[in-house]
Formats: sequence, C-alpha cells, structure tokens
Amino acid sequence: MSQGAELLGRLDARFRGPLMSFFLRRTGDRVEAEDLTQEVFVRLLGAIEREGVRDADAMVFKIAGNLLRDRARRVMTQSRAHIGEFDDHLISALTREFIEEHSPERLVLARVEVSAVLGALDELGERTKDIYVLFRLEGMKQRQIAALYGIGISTVEREVARATLHLALRFGSEGV
Repeated sequence: MSQGAELLGRLDARFRGPLMSFFLRRTGDRVEAEDLTQEVFVRLLGAIEREGVRDADAMVFKIAGNLLRDRARRVMTQSRAHIGEFDDHLISALTREFIEEHSPERLVLARVEVSAVLGALDELGERTKDIYVLFRLEGMKQRQIAALYGIGISTVEREVARATLHLALRFGSEGV
C-alpha cells in the first residue's frame, strides 16, 4: 500500500463521519453529502500526490469549504437558468399562494417556534440535537443515522426518544 493510500485510509476513518455531518447540515441531502465527502478525499489524494501535502488534516475542511462554495455557485447558476422557464400564469399562481398561505405574522411565529425548539435541543448536546434533526426534520432513517455516527440503532432510538421527551416537557405534547 502506498504512503498516500495509507494516509487517505487514516483520514477517511477519522473524517468521514464529521464530513458527512458537515455536508448533511448544509445540503439537507444525504446522497449529495456522500458525494461531497467522497470528492474531498479525491481532491485531497490529488493534492497529496501533486504537492506532497504536509498537513493533510488541515486541508480536509479547507477542501470541504471550497466544495460548498463551488456548489453554491453552481446552484445559483442553475437557478438563474431556470427562472426564464416559468410562464406568467405560474408565477402569478405561486405568488398568490405564497401571499395567502404565508402571512408575515405566520412566518415570524414559525421562526420563533423553530428557534425555541432548536434552543431547547441545544440543552441536550450536539449529537442528540443532530440525531433528532436528521430523523425528525430531514427524514433520515434510523439505520442511516446509526451508520453515520457509528452507533447502534437502539442508541439512535434512545436519543430521539430523549429529545422528544425533552421537547414534550418543555412545550407540551402538542408542540412535538
């Protein structure tokens, strides 16, 4: 095994979980998070082979940040390209629906409620909060969360139950 491959194996073992969490929180898409995580390692290996990188650990999240910026630019470019595809009737219908369904008061109340829930989840610790958000808000399967964190499904179930109970006690059972 080459020195680069050995180093990449160590970095993969150390950073795959944190990178997946980093990308998942920012993209909301598990498949894209996996693709971005893999791309970090591909670029890191290329940099190691080309430049003989001395501190590969430091480069991991630098590369991850660059990939997120590239993704944001790509998404913005694609959004602009699709804007011209809408017709005036569709835009009017969407505008009416948004205005009727999402009054400023409702939006403010929703933001306050989400802030309160996230604040309450912060009291439980980052891992519990992340597990709860991934399961309840992102719709990720418990087995996927368990694999992502390297824990058992029963631990995921316990963390979700703990967070749910905490929120139920804090806000009442109708808020969870």
